[in-house]
Amino acid sequence: MIHPENSEEYKGLTVNKGIEQPSTINPYRSFKRKAKRPLPSANEYVEGILKGNITLLSQAVTLIESTLPEHQAIAQEVIEKCLPHSGRSIRIGISGVPGAGKSTSIDSFGMHVLERGGKLAVLAIDPSSERSKGSILGDKTRMEKLSVHPDSFIRPSPSAGSLGGVARKTRETIILCEAAGFDKIFVETVGVGQSETAVHSMVDFFLLIQLAGTGDELQGIKRGIMEMADGIVINKADGNNIEKAKLAAAHFRNALHLFPAPESGWTPRVLTYSGFYGLGIKEIWDMVYEYMDFVKANGYFQYRRNEQAKYWMYESINEQLRNSFYQNPEIAAMLPMKEKEVLGGSLTSFTAAHQLLDKYFNS
Repeated sequence: MIHPENSEEYKGLTVNKGIEQPSTINPYRSFKRKAKRPLPSANEYVEGILKGNITLLSQAVTLIESTLPEHQAIAQEVIEKCLPHSGRSIRIGISGVPGAGKSTSIDSFGMHVLERGGKLAVLAIDPSSERSKGSILGDKTRMEKLSVHPDSFIRPSPSAGSLGGVARKTRETIILCEAAGFDKIFVETVGVGQSETAVHSMVDFFLLIQLAGTGDELQGIKRGIMEMADGIVINKADGNNIEKAKLAAAHFRNALHLFPAPESGWTPRVLTYSGFYGLGIKEIWDMVYEYMDFVKANGYFQYRRNEQAKYWMYESINEQLRNSFYQNPEIAAMLPMKEKEVLGGSLTSFTAAHQLLDKYFNS
């Protein structure tokens, strides 16, 4: 290819030499791979957590969420050493249908309780994609005030498809947060579904957030979820929606009368509020504190904490047995064969399961 500047037509022209461009590679940079910084010891984590060091607390929670055996070993040691310093907080489970305004409400609730003093940790279980296993972890973006408050700690955890696993990790995170001096813990769930049962087993008060004006308010509520609720609050009770919110509250009160009395002896209440405008927030927290006084006075608070500790002991046993079964090399080798026999119709599902379990227990 002939460049125009080299053509006979332009022979009177001269082309100046361009400026020499610097190398894109930094000559002063060392390309030696930096050695990985060793993890702090369990004692260093514990010491930092007890001093309220948020960085070490976050790192310890990451270890809890890790599946690496070496991380799990350190995490369990940290949890055991923090356990004597835990248990002195109010644990609140907050749930509701998607779009009910949970994150906005938590932002308002959190600012209200922090005005009374103390520290708040928000543990949000974020749904993961079943396809990519990814998670948005966007709760912090919707908690504008809390995310910059010096006395708050927001930790979203991806559910990663394992509800039992994330629930156990959330319970262990509660222990670390309490040891770090957080005296109020909010646990936000993904929505109305199976996750509520797991969250209910780790909190003192279960708050259900609902909306008005979306059709039949009771249609999408499972009876089990309403039976778990210690308080139901109707969000977005502002502007033209106030009357609809009051009507929805009346529907929920009527529905609650049909359920058996809760074991705690407490009668669940239904209140209306506006998370966006901050209306009715004080009344909700007056109800929560009244409930705490009520259950501490009649002994139900300690009874429930004991029952929860027992529940999680059995859950841990179930999880360990399950992991041990599937990680057994002989079982892992047998599974595809048994699966093929079941799909081929030569073996029933129950017989295949029985044979696998026999192999596991006799190996």
